[in-house]
Amino acid sequence: MLHYIPEFLGAMVMILLLDGAVANCTLNKSGMKGAGSLQISLSIGLSLLVPCCIFGTDSGTYYNSALTLALFIDGTLPFDQALNCIIAQFAGAFVGAVLVYICFKDQFDATEDPGTKLGVFCTGPSIPNAPRNFFCEAVAAFIFVLTVKGIGSTAQPDTHKFLVPAVYAALTLCMGGLTGCAMNPARDFAPRFAHAFLPIKGKGSSIWGYALVPVLGPVIGAVLAVLLWGII
Repeated sequence: MLHYIPEFLGAMVMILLLDGAVANCTLNKSGMKGAGSLQISLSIGLSLLVPCCIFGTDSGTYYNSALTLALFIDGTLPFDQALNCIIAQFAGAFVGAVLVYICFKDQFDATEDPGTKLGVFCTGPSIPNAPRNFFCEAVAAFIFVLTVKGIGSTAQPDTHKFLVPAVYAALTLCMGGLTGCAMNPARDFAPRFAHAFLPIKGKGSSIWGYALVPVLGPVIGAVLAVLLWGII
């Protein structure tokens, strides 16, 4: 399991930076409150760039459990490696979300709106429409994974750590206003679980009824992407 520590730490750093960016821009008493969606979207790309620079991209999973599952399905990763990567990703994402709460506890206490607090941890639709929200998540993950496969076959290995985060940021900039553009089950489910678990003052529901959308949508999109890549 020691082999998967970088996967755990990479997911932890990614969520710490990603959710930290949302907390920075949305929670009361934060010095960057009101910075806006542009800063959040760019920070999402950078949140993936940082762990890629620290740990490299040897596994090729980019701390994304939908991508990891898809790589198992297309034969790139063996079952045990894919399973351990996914476990490490979910565990790291949970710890990253807990660290965000610890760092921003005073700001969480100063924020009254439960929806704003939940939004720090996980995604949600701007207009609730489960079938369309599911479709949007699947499309975003499809493009992300298809791009990862394309980059892997054409770009120099040293450039992966820069190109893939740029794609992640671009998709968030273009589609994030629909569902938050999770593209990664670990990115949404583990922090959502942290929200349910943590003693956050005045928190509301973790809205588990929506949780299947950012979990299953990216999985379906990722699997379709690798299947199509195998054909073309």
